[in-house]
Amino acid sequence: MENKPHAFWAGLFTIGLLAAIALAVFFFSADHRVRVPYDLISHTSVTGLYPDAAVRYRGIDVGKVQSIQFDANHPGQIRIRVLIDQKAPMTRSTFGTLALQGVTGIAFVQLDDNNLDLSPLPSSDKNIAEIPLRPGLLDQLQRRGDALLRKLDNIASDVDQMLSEDNRKQVMATVATLQQAASSVNVLAQQLQPTTQRLPGAVADLQKTLQSTNQLITMVNRPDGPFQVNLNKAGTAAQQTGQALASINESIQELSARVGYDTLPRVDSLTDDVRSAMRSVDRAAGTFTTSPRSLLFGGAPLPAPGPGEPGFSWPAGAAGK
Repeated sequence: MENKPHAFWAGLFTIGLLAAIALAVFFFSADHRVRVPYDLISHTSVTGLYPDAAVRYRGIDVGKVQSIQFDANHPGQIRIRVLIDQKAPMTRSTFGTLALQGVTGIAFVQLDDNNLDLSPLPSSDKNIAEIPLRPGLLDQLQRRGDALLRKLDNIASDVDQMLSEDNRKQVMATVATLQQAASSVNVLAQQLQPTTQRLPGAVADLQKTLQSTNQLITMVNRPDGPFQVNLNKAGTAAQQTGQALASINESIQELSARVGYDTLPRVDSLTDDVRSAMRSVDRAAGTFTTSPRSLLFGGAPLPAPGPGEPGFSWPAGAAGK
């Protein structure tokens, strides 16, 4: 009888312990975060995306994919229902893309924001907000695959044309020409080798010449050098010559003053005397011509004085006029 109550309590304890463990596991493994539904609208393929896939906002896990289905109101459009943590910074400029997890081929939703409109984007179970799902890297590569293939085809055609027989011949001819030019350069280098051997001596002579020139310039610039001394002597001689020229100039000016103030008046006076004597001789000749006897007997009448001579007087009629 005593074993039955003991077994009963042991079994009850075991059941209670298992229930406690189950409740603890459920409590700690359950997600207690409040999630808000959003709809991602895609117009492209969503290969590799499955329900319960991760949703990350710039690399941080913020939710998961709830469902993937076609939009009944818009044929060809895919509506992806995601549950996002209400603390995630969802704005009106938030958008989503598909990214791959390594090389497994399993995709997840990557959310990002271009910061054009930072106003919050509210959402609820009754009014679910929509977020655009932009093409990912693989979708862009698929869209541009045809153009890339065409460009690769054109590149292959250009390479094939460049490696044609004629072009190969031209390339070989160019290589032969370059080889001849290299041979000519080698011959020229051998011919120039004697000249290059003389260059060190020429450089040494040039250095000596430069040193001599520097010494000459230093000697010329010295205040007590021969060049400066001779230049000072030449300046002194030029100064003395200038003083002599100034003295000569003063003598010439003094001579000119004497000629102007002394000699010229005397010459003028002599000229007046000569003129007066000439007039006297002229009058004597006239008197001798009109009255030759006056030379022997005298008594010849003197001519009337002219204008400017002593005793001249203007006639009465002329004075009145």
